[in-house]
Amino acid sequence: MTAIEARSLRKAFGTTVAVDGLDLHVEEGCILGIIGPNGAGKTTALNAILGLTPYQGELKVLGRDPWAERDQLMLDVAFVADVAVLPRWIRVSQALDYVAGVHPRFDRAKAEGFLAKTTIKRSSKVRELSKGMVAQLHLALVMAIDARLLVLDEPTLGLDILYRKQFYDSLLNDYFDRSRTIVVTTHQVEEIQDVLTDLMFINRGRIVLRCSMEEFESRYLEVMVHPEQLAAARSLKPIHERQVLGRSILLFDRVDRQQLAALGDVRTPSIADLFVAMIGNHAGAGEGAPR
Repeated sequence: MTAIEARSLRKAFGTTVAVDGLDLHVEEGCILGIIGPNGAGKTTALNAILGLTPYQGELKVLGRDPWAERDQLMLDVAFVADVAVLPRWIRVSQALDYVAGVHPRFDRAKAEGFLAKTTIKRSSKVRELSKGMVAQLHLALVMAIDARLLVLDEPTLGLDILYRKQFYDSLLNDYFDRSRTIVVTTHQVEEIQDVLTDLMFINRGRIVLRCSMEEFESRYLEVMVHPEQLAAARSLKPIHERQVLGRSILLFDRVDRQQLAALGDVRTPSIADLFVAMIGNHAGAGEGAPR
C-alpha cells in the first residue's frame, strides 16, 4: 500500500514558495529521511502531510485527503515536532492518563516501558524536567501509539548522544515493522544513515534526490585519491571534490568501483558528504546545516 502520494504539491506564503511542485511516492513499511537546509520546505511539506496547512495539488496520506479528512487520518498518524509542546504544569503520570483517555490506540504499558529506560519520575511535573527529559517523555507518549505513519521532525533535538542512540535503537527494535511507515527529518544526519530505508534531499521546495539506501550505497562512491592519480580521477568527472589533510577526496556517481580502486581508497560516502556535494554550494546564504 502507498503511505504518501503527492503530485504537483505546492504551498506559497505570499510571494514565497515553500513547496514547489513536489512529486512524492512513499511506500508503506519504509523509513524515509528528508534532508535539506533550513528553509528548504521540509516542515511545510510535513504540515501538508499532517493536514495542518492547505495546499495546491494532489495529496493522499494513507488513502485520505489530509486537509479534508484530518480527524480520521489522525487515528493512524503520530507526530513528534522539533519542540515538545507538553503543558509545564502537568505531572508525568497525568500526561500518561490524558493520552490514555483521548487516544484509542495508546498502549500505556509500552509508554511505561520506554520511560523505564529513563530517570523520569512519574510524580515530576514537566517544568521540573530538563529539556532532554521533556523530549524523552514526549517521545515515549507518541511512540506508544499504534500508528501506521509516524512523522518525526527533529525528534532527538536537545537529547545527549547516549539517548539519541537509544532512541533510534528503540525505533528500530521496539516500534518499526513492515506495516508502519516513518518519515524523519534531523540535523544529526550521520545518526540516521543506518536506520533509513529511503532518502530524499529537498532544496528550495523541490526534490533534488530521491532514492533507496540500497541505490545510494551502490550508486555513489568516494575516493581518497593517490596524488599521482589525481588527473586521471578528475577525468572521470566527479560530482564533488574536497581536501582533507592534504589529500583529495572525489565523489562519483555511477562509476565502476574497480576502476576507482586503481586510483585510491574507495568507500561509500556519508549522507552528509553527498548532501554537501549536491546542495551545499547552492543552499543559499544564511541557511544552516542539513535537516
